[in-house]
Amino acid sequence: MEALLQACASADYPAEVVLVLSNNPDAKGLETAASAGIATEVVDHRNFKGDKAGFENAILTTLDGYDIDLICLAGFMRLLSADFIAHWTDKIINIHPSLLPAYKGLDTHARAIADGAQKAGCSVHFVVPEMDAGPIILQKEVAIDDGETADSLAAKVLVQEHTAYPEAVKLVAEGRIKIIDEQVRIV
Repeated sequence: MEALLQACASADYPAEVVLVLSNNPDAKGLETAASAGIATEVVDHRNFKGDKAGFENAILTTLDGYDIDLICLAGFMRLLSADFIAHWTDKIINIHPSLLPAYKGLDTHARAIADGAQKAGCSVHFVVPEMDAGPIILQKEVAIDDGETADSLAAKVLVQEHTAYPEAVKLVAEGRIKIIDEQVRIV
């Protein structure tokens, strides 16, 4: 999120952050956004125990109060329903710390190392109902070195995430992304 805020602060960047919404009232990003003069909102999922539809409806109601063109998930560790995603078709993107389609889900770095993979990285993709399966906008890769640990690999990938997400948002904001046959084309 901070990388997106920094990119959007540039006068020549084609997007702006109008809202930071979190499902965790203690999220550090809320304070960071507020300090930057960006509106913040919280829809605490714990207030909706067993009511995913109610939680998502509260998010939709909150988003409807702002001029939102694109939702950028960053550290949002909840799966969104097909109905929610359909409301924002091709308007939700996420960053994932692997070279999708490899290593969907959690523990990506440890799994890549355990498998003896030679490279890892991150993927920015559109969100679809299936987890970590949407059309990929772009990827950045890093080498997995001998003796690499999950923590050291995570740190290397994070550097690439901070570059990849702003690049992907820029492509979307400039209207340069087309999805054809569930594949991203950059025009």
